[in-house]
Amino acid sequence: MKKTRILVVDDEPETIKYLSANLRARGYEVLTAEDGRTALRVFQESVVDLVILDIMMPGPDGFEVCRAIRRQSDVPIIMLSARGREKDVVRALDLGADDYLTKPFGVEEMLARVRAVLRRAVQAPAAPRPPLTIGELTIDFAAQRVTVGGREVRLTPTEYDLLAHLALNAGRVLTHRTLLQAVWGPEYGDETEYLWTYIRRLRRKIEPDPARPRYILTHPGVGYTFADA
Repeated sequence: MKKTRILVVDDEPETIKYLSANLRARGYEVLTAEDGRTALRVFQESVVDLVILDIMMPGPDGFEVCRAIRRQSDVPIIMLSARGREKDVVRALDLGADDYLTKPFGVEEMLARVRAVLRRAVQAPAAPRPPLTIGELTIDFAAQRVTVGGREVRLTPTEYDLLAHLALNAGRVLTHRTLLQAVWGPEYGDETEYLWTYIRRLRRKIEPDPARPRYILTHPGVGYTFADA
């Protein structure tokens, strides 16, 4: 059986050693890089199932590497950030990262995040549903394809999962916790920053006017509703 291959990128040798040892002990295959340039070369030359990527590295930094990977692949990315740098985390998620870990972190937390991200990436599709069209927006659930005005919108797997869950529950008010647990997993029930960031990104991609949303509607302090056709 093919092992899941993880690329670990960090300019601190001790962090690479720590992550690699614990991931290999759980049966993962690990590739490593200590700078952004090497990371991009390894990514191009190898089939990778997940990237764990430090933000603060000598150029290209983690943001630039994340952006470069996202131009060509939807591979899951977990960013590593220093404590107290929330703006870095938001920027990383905006660039398409799927998750983040704040240093220092424990082994079990790291492994839980890895399992959750990989689970979302390989989640088996449900029975095919007919496409949903509201205004200019069309969601083809069978093809996992989204178009606005006939033009395809590129979404990351997590962005698509969130949009699909909202759309399949159109007209229902879904609480923050419900959405987080449905899309990210039970361990994410209180991570409201994730949800806010992804809702903002989705609106920028699908709404005619993100400041006056037509499709994803906010219920302040409660959650969100997808407009009922």
